[in-house]
Amino acid sequence: MKLAAKGVCASAFAAVMFAQVFNARIEGLVLDPTGAAAGSARITFRLASTGKEISVVSIADGHYASPPLEPGLYEVKVEIAGFNTLRMTLRVASGEQRRQDFTLSLGSVSETVTVTASTPSMQTESSSVSSSSASRKLPRWRRERSARQAPSIPQVRTPANEEYAEIREEGFQSVSQRPLSTFSADVDTASYANVRRFLRDGKLPPKDAVRIEELLNYFRYSSYPEPEGKAPVAFKLEMAECPWNPDHALLQVGVKARTVSKEAMPPANLVFLIDVSGSMSDPNKLPLLKESFGLLVNELRPHDRVAIVVYAGAAGLVLDSTPGSDKARIGEALDRLRAGGSTAGGAGLRLAYEVARRNFRRGSNNRVILATDGDFNVGESSDSAMVKLIESERDQGIFLTVLGYGYGNLKDSKLEKIADHGNGNYAYIDSLTEARKVLVREMGGTLFTVAKDVKLQVEFNPVHIQGWRLIGYENRRLKDEDFEDDRKDAGDMGAGHVVTALYELVPRSVKSKLLSRRELKYANATVESRPVFAEEALTVRMRYKQPDRSRSREISGTLGYSKGAISEASQDLRFASGVAEFGLVLAESRDRRFASLESAARQMSGALGDDPDGTRAEMLFLAKTARSLGR
Repeated sequence: MKLAAKGVCASAFAAVMFAQVFNARIEGLVLDPTGAAAGSARITFRLASTGKEISVVSIADGHYASPPLEPGLYEVKVEIAGFNTLRMTLRVASGEQRRQDFTLSLGSVSETVTVTASTPSMQTESSSVSSSSASRKLPRWRRERSARQAPSIPQVRTPANEEYAEIREEGFQSVSQRPLSTFSADVDTASYANVRRFLRDGKLPPKDAVRIEELLNYFRYSSYPEPEGKAPVAFKLEMAECPWNPDHALLQVGVKARTVSKEAMPPANLVFLIDVSGSMSDPNKLPLLKESFGLLVNELRPHDRVAIVVYAGAAGLVLDSTPGSDKARIGEALDRLRAGGSTAGGAGLRLAYEVARRNFRRGSNNRVILATDGDFNVGESSDSAMVKLIESERDQGIFLTVLGYGYGNLKDSKLEKIADHGNGNYAYIDSLTEARKVLVREMGGTLFTVAKDVKLQVEFNPVHIQGWRLIGYENRRLKDEDFEDDRKDAGDMGAGHVVTALYELVPRSVKSKLLSRRELKYANATVESRPVFAEEALTVRMRYKQPDRSRSREISGTLGYSKGAISEASQDLRFASGVAEFGLVLAESRDRRFASLESAARQMSGALGDDPDGTRAEMLFLAKTARSLGR
């Protein structure tokens, strides 16, 4: 007995010693040169004595945390596209809990900056590319900006003057009365970045700021098939149990646009339309905007062309169409921009389109990129006048992309509307990390349309389904007859874009109070007269046009009824269901049933997958943050 007791004590002592050896941790922030958070940075810790490596990825607020580390000397490497790779050494003591922040400098991943840190605050000691030699390799506008001291991260305030369009839920529809659901594709992601901004500031977003389809479409889904043959789009269907209402089923419709390499994209004729009015003077507006466009300039090819139009009290041409090879000239034009004056948005749009028409190239990507907080308050400011102008230019082959900046007076509703009418997309840029995602990693989707006027229509079979509701897409609903009408505008998809739609379905076998409207007299006769389709629960049809064509093409597919456990569903459906549940709670959906942030986090935590850019981990973090705020 004494020997056994002695063995137990020895084991306990060994366990304690092991915990002491491997319980050191390092955490902190990764920041860009402006002091803004740098998400998606890969931090690699390599133990010098053994060569063992451990990597983590910073989430969108820049935070990272290492797993438990054993003591010793570590070689640390911080990597992210568009910045110099930072290398340093850290000596970690047993049990040490350490804060270590990293500030990156602009450059390419082929350049390396090496520092050493023996204390929690980094001390620059040496550099394999010295600051002077690295600077000489960069254009002057990049050199000066890299040399500036990074300002502190601005603190966000709850907005008092922001504008959001009211979201009106349609609720559940009876299949006997409405067997068809028709809607336009939507690839906008602005709502996700905006919701993230609120939660980072410790505040819940206004419910009308939460557009669930834009939360869903922020993420990539690996199970969506790549289009085959000449078709620019393809879709996937999957069904499982609904997490927040297990009596119901959840249908996922996942659309994927063809991936196109940067080299294979047609030449770009771009016009940067930049708001330089007084409302853009904040650090998170024009200064961030110039850094963002600098990232895009670095991606331009020699056969691409860029012009810059600005507007404040009046509109003006700052830079005429310039080849992408002349990056220094384009960058210096950006660097000269200063904010001040009122906002003549209509005049700016007209001039930008005039410049785009003057340099129009058939077969090219002719596009205006509008960057603003949306505060159009002088001149042609009515939404209807701007929409008419944008639609006219769209029909002539000049598309529009909209980038929203800043907070406090963000006119989200206006920016979303004009982007929808311009065969473009709307993204909200709250950091240089988000700019890199939109303008560098997803440049093809942002700037190169592969399919326009993409519409989807789902027909539900009353043999299996008695009711349905489409989650989100409230401002993208179409009349059923619009589906085959090629004159009706719809959403466009850029290279590599995905569209995810989720339906909550009421099975035929469930007694539901959600469908209280009077049933049609011949509903059962309709069911009994169509036994030939008994194996099908629904049919999905999708129409699209080639970017240079006016007639649409159609593809379709069917799915049988199979409400398996959500735990057995694909990783993509489980993650998407968690994102949707998160959105239903924040949007205060009247049909959220048993939805909760705890359940949403649980679904997402088991479906993060490979997550190379850390965006899924960030979504999980946001769900936990929202829960801590009391929603």
